[in-house]
Amino acid sequence: MSAKRNWPKIIFIAGIVGILIGILDPMEGSLVIAPGSILLALGAFLLHDRYWKIFLASSILIVIGVFALFYLSSLGGFGGTSSLSWWWGVTILPYPVGWLLAVVFLLIRVLKKVPAEK
Repeated sequence: MSAKRNWPKIIFIAGIVGILIGILDPMEGSLVIAPGSILLALGAFLLHDRYWKIFLASSILIVIGVFALFYLSSLGGFGGTSSLSWWWGVTILPYPVGWLLAVVFLLIRVLKKVPAEK
C-alpha cells in the first residue's frame, strides 16, 4: 500500500513552481523565487540532470541578487533622494540574470526532450 515517491522529482517540480509563481510580483516574489531556485538546483542534482551546474549557478546568482535587493532596501534604496547613487542598482542585477538563466535552461531542457517528428 505504501507508494514509493520520487522525492527528487517532487523537489525539482516544487522548484519550478517557485520560480514561476514569483513572476507575478518579482519584488515580493523574490521570497518565493530564491527558495524555488535552491529547490530547482537540488532536484536537478538529485535527478542527475545534465544542467544541474547551471541551475546551481543561477540559484547562487538569485540569492546574491535578492540579498542585495533587501540590503539596499534596508538602507533606504538608491537614487533619487537617497544617499546612494543609481549605480548601486547594479548589485541587484544577479537576481534577474539568474532567474532568466534558470528559465532559459528549463525551456532548453523541455525542448530537448521532445522527439523530432519524421
